[in-house]
Amino acid sequence: MLSYWLLFGSAFIAATIFPFYSEILLVTLLADGKNVALLWLFATAGNSLGAVVNWLLGKYFLRFQTKRWFPFKLDQLARYQAWFQKYGVWSLLLAWMPLGGDALTFIAGMMRVNFWVFFLLTAIGKGLRYAVVILLTLGVIHF
Repeated sequence: MLSYWLLFGSAFIAATIFPFYSEILLVTLLADGKNVALLWLFATAGNSLGAVVNWLLGKYFLRFQTKRWFPFKLDQLARYQAWFQKYGVWSLLLAWMPLGGDALTFIAGMMRVNFWVFFLLTAIGKGLRYAVVILLTLGVIHF
């Protein structure tokens, strides 16, 4: 059971502003023969809940945007915000992307997107991403 919780933790960290990749551990655990459904569930839950951290940061910590330690530059925020306004909440289905995905979840909080809409769309996108990683990995393992 520890393996699943480690995957949850790595997926959680990977969804925050820290650079981390949970797919490496996921592929390792798949190759080790762990339960596929549980791996998908723990990875998706961890990554989705990690995105909630970004949403909360966007909602409550925007007042610190002029500080040097703030994770996004002002011009980046403006670009992401314009993109988000153009494509709307449906863009949260792309929150799984390695580049810009974390920013999308942050911007969603900043723009006060309804939490449940945010969480549902983000979890769907992240769940689909992990499903694709799992299917591709299983295809390679069994090929």
